[in-house]
Amino acid sequence: MTAPAPRPARRVACPGCGAPAVYGPENPWRPFCSERCRAIDLGAWAAESYRIPLREGESEAPAEKAPGAAGGPDTPDG
Repeated sequence: MTAPAPRPARRVACPGCGAPAVYGPENPWRPFCSERCRAIDLGAWAAESYRIPLREGESEAPAEKAPGAAGGPDTPDG
């Protein structure tokens, strides 16, 4: 009996530059094509460049606690 042929490595588009990148254990930076693309993406994440856009009518301020909720303005511990 012969061993099955190894499957070809799956290739995906690098999220950083769009170049083909091997998506498998032999690529330590997967899904990125290189350490450079991974570092650039991490830098963008750390600089808070990735944001979810607000919908119409939403404010950027965090939601306030409801009155009477634990730690709220109407309780002795707040």
